[in-house]
Amino acid sequence: MAVESFSQSTVTELVPRQSSRRSHALFVALQKEIVLGQLVPEQALTELDLAQRFQCSQGTVREALMQLSEEGLVKRLPNRGTHVAPCHADDARALLELRRDVECRHLDRVVSRADAALKGDLHALLNAMRNAARDGDEYLLSVHDRAFHTRLFETADLPLVTPILTRCLIHNHRYKILNSQPNRALEETAERHVPILHALEARDVEALRGLLSHHIATIVDFGPDLTSVDGA
Repeated sequence: MAVESFSQSTVTELVPRQSSRRSHALFVALQKEIVLGQLVPEQALTELDLAQRFQCSQGTVREALMQLSEEGLVKRLPNRGTHVAPCHADDARALLELRRDVECRHLDRVVSRADAALKGDLHALLNAMRNAARDGDEYLLSVHDRAFHTRLFETADLPLVTPILTRCLIHNHRYKILNSQPNRALEETAERHVPILHALEARDVEALRGLLSHHIATIVDFGPDLTSVDGA
């Protein structure tokens, strides 16, 4: 089996210690493989195999797996090892509903705090989504999509709630990608964010709430419908 290494360029945030930087880079690489289904639900993961594959220490792997466990992307059980977390419709539906409540409930705070920096960041993320869509890179599109919604919500200044949203986002996108049809309209996914930006710029809270609620409820337009009562 060929040895696969990972680059420090995958690190998306500054971390002080070298070991932490390497574990974060590994976390990012494994997160991508889990979201894309390259590591399938319930697949066993061993520290030794991952250390050999990514040319790093088992301590680095252990740190990365702990981060993945905190996101709910892996299960670490005593005497049973580590496995990729399942990806069930019931979980996805519950997280989608929770996400909609979190994002839509506090938009008055978002609008009252919105400034030029926020609008600039959101436009930059929209353009990044468009570029990823044109390149056919569904995962990179997902990364920028999640960053868009996180940046918008962070403006509400509710730091204890933000991690709840980010966890909902990663699992929503994982389910969507794993269950979507081939050749999805990625550019349409990016453009769905334009009306949200327009409502924010108009400072119309109710319009923004309606658009965002619909946006979230129809996130699985190209896959299974999670908004119906029976999930059919």
